[in-house]
Amino acid sequence: MTTTLRESVSVSPNSSPSPVPADRAVPAQRIRLVLVDDDEDFREAACAELDDLGFTVESFADGASMFDYLVAGNSADVIVLDWRLRAGCGIDLLPQLRRRGIQIPVIFLTGISATAYETAALDRGALDFVDKARGIPILARRVRLIVESGKQPPELPKEEVIQCGKLSLRAKVSRAYWNDVDVDLTVTEFNIVHLLAQSAGEYVTNRAIYDCVHRVGFVAGSGEDGYRTNVRSSVKRIRNKFRAIDGDFAEIENFPGFGYRWRNTANSTA
Repeated sequence: MTTTLRESVSVSPNSSPSPVPADRAVPAQRIRLVLVDDDEDFREAACAELDDLGFTVESFADGASMFDYLVAGNSADVIVLDWRLRAGCGIDLLPQLRRRGIQIPVIFLTGISATAYETAALDRGALDFVDKARGIPILARRVRLIVESGKQPPELPKEEVIQCGKLSLRAKVSRAYWNDVDVDLTVTEFNIVHLLAQSAGEYVTNRAIYDCVHRVGFVAGSGEDGYRTNVRSSVKRIRNKFRAIDGDFAEIENFPGFGYRWRNTANSTA
């Protein structure tokens, strides 16, 4: 007589299947996520992992592409931004989103983990700030916490508008307008214009201009006064942006070797 042995699995009636790890569980409804990062390899890897974790991801290399996507009528549950992009800084995209009425929650995912950057992001309305070194599964958990709680970005408070002739400054969103046209300054450029406009009619030293966008005592460039080159380059970019709107723009005046001033125009707040 031949006996056939069969491999069998015995399951206890009281046993339950092994739990699926929380960061691998796929929710009933996939979370729509927009990722902006200019590192192509990282974007590809992050998108693949997020897809495995239950997200529907649209990724972009820059803010302009993201805005094109959103303006075309698409939406998302959350936007994940890298801080440092080739075409500017992720932090500059926050006020642009809010100014366009886009109230999608924003999270920063970045390798720049300094407290100052995290504070700046949260102060400007980001809901979270995640170090890339923590990994995509941690990002996924943090995103779910925000989406499932229904947490939304804080509404922008009513702000004072500084008016200096044709110039209007809205400090809360770091925007400058010339004849009601957005000059599209970066946050750093806005801070320089804001400093000059607040002291309209008076020259501000190169050192003071440099300190307002870095920290007091910080030096970059060649030699002890190398920072002057950085200031000149920044002011040149600012002037060019204003002149792209108004070819006769001449409000920023130079005192060679000393600094710059905004022409004496009465300031007011609204």
